[in-house]
Amino acid sequence: MDRNPSPPPPAREEDDEAEVAGGDCIGSTVYSKHWLFGVLSGLIQIVSPENTKSSSDDEEQQMELDEEMENEICRVWDMSMDEDVALFLQEFNAPDIFMGVLAKSKCPRLREICVGILGNMACFQEICVSISNDKNLGQVLLTCLYDSDPPTLLETSRLLLTCLSQTEVASVWVERIQEHPAIYDSICFIMSSSTNVDLLVKVGEVVDKLFDLDEKLMLEWIRNGAVQPLDQPQEDSEEQRVFRIVPCVLEAAKQVRSENLEGLDVYMHILQLLTTVDDGIQAIVDLPLIDSLIRVLQHMEHCQKKPENSTESDTEETKKSDLTQDDFHLKILKDISCEFLSNIFQVLTKETVAEGLKEGQLSKQKCSCAFQNLLPFYSPVVEDFLKILYEVDKTLAGDLEESFPSLKVQT
Repeated sequence: MDRNPSPPPPAREEDDEAEVAGGDCIGSTVYSKHWLFGVLSGLIQIVSPENTKSSSDDEEQQMELDEEMENEICRVWDMSMDEDVALFLQEFNAPDIFMGVLAKSKCPRLREICVGILGNMACFQEICVSISNDKNLGQVLLTCLYDSDPPTLLETSRLLLTCLSQTEVASVWVERIQEHPAIYDSICFIMSSSTNVDLLVKVGEVVDKLFDLDEKLMLEWIRNGAVQPLDQPQEDSEEQRVFRIVPCVLEAAKQVRSENLEGLDVYMHILQLLTTVDDGIQAIVDLPLIDSLIRVLQHMEHCQKKPENSTESDTEETKKSDLTQDDFHLKILKDISCEFLSNIFQVLTKETVAEGLKEGQLSKQKCSCAFQNLLPFYSPVVEDFLKILYEVDKTLAGDLEESFPSLKVQT
């Protein structure tokens, strides 16, 4: 289960300690019920009608969070990782208070913290089910995906992934997302434009989980943006950006590839899932993409051939551990890339292969790299591709067959 990271709590005040010592504890913790009531009451006051009615003059002030309140609510964020505290918050109807904050507050930091607390609470199954079954809260949380604040988007994605990982309520969230087509646009916008790697990885994990859970939703998202809506006026078509899932996934993968290998695994798995349906394969078949996949395989071969020279004995164990971890992720990435590439090879036509040869995406060197990695597990796929290649370039096909004698091609 994915637990939200939380800021460290500041030191307790002496009066708080006195209250705790007086038997004011939450469950088996040392946290004070009275103090927590006070913080939640303060939140209620923030979103009370008299405080939310304001003129444009103090609208800027609403965007800021009082330092004392921020410190206290951050303590609650940290405390909510404890099950006793989470259950106490649930009993006190804290999710309703947080829902009111999210619906009315314009303060990005306050919204981020409230979603973060809910995310921590959702790590416990009983609370996750309760939060998920609250239709109003569910609607408010999904609107947070339209937020422009990256930290709030990150916490919302964490919460959503946590709920999607609970078998009992996963379908509830899938149905809600299907009922809100704008979520597709929001997620695609994040993947195609964000430079926040942590956010991109978490959003990728959400998309990966959604596609794994529901093929119908995946098909809908593949088809979104494929055709300009008939009822959309021509003059509006240039202003309203039309997103397509594959380019957005590729852009996100490009952004995370140098900083987060695990994140790249996630996006490669999304692409692999897309190739499990015909519409997905058709959306993905793209010569530059084939070229990129082969380049990934070439890069991994280069990494594996690098000599390991260590002159300092005290760092050898650390380097060995790091190398083992990198090898693990490279192996996952290679497996996904090979399966992905094999799926694309299966739908290549004679015309596409000819164009690939002309443009350089299917040179002898690149084909050799692809064959080297695809064989022997994908022999039938390679053999079918070689048959097409014989129709386009007999010389190249013959050279490749000679280099890979295990292939059985009837020409």
